[in-house]
Amino acid sequence: MGKEELLNRLEFVVACVGEFSITFQLSNSQAYAYLRRFSGIEYLLKHYNALHTLPINEVVDYLKVLCQRNGGKVA
Repeated sequence: MGKEELLNRLEFVVACVGEFSITFQLSNSQAYAYLRRFSGIEYLLKHYNALHTLPINEVVDYLKVLCQRNGGKVA
């Protein structure tokens, strides 16, 4: 993976964490910790190629469902 792709992935994850924090009224650090704990960050990185083509609100919806399946309680 080249430097540019790495930066793109990082930017995507940061944007998703930010949107997740806004959607669920969390601080950025709370949103990151939640997504990290319930495998959301791993999901974003693993499926970046498909997810980055979707609207960010749809990605946040996927993260919500994934985290709930992994024990998360944010709704």
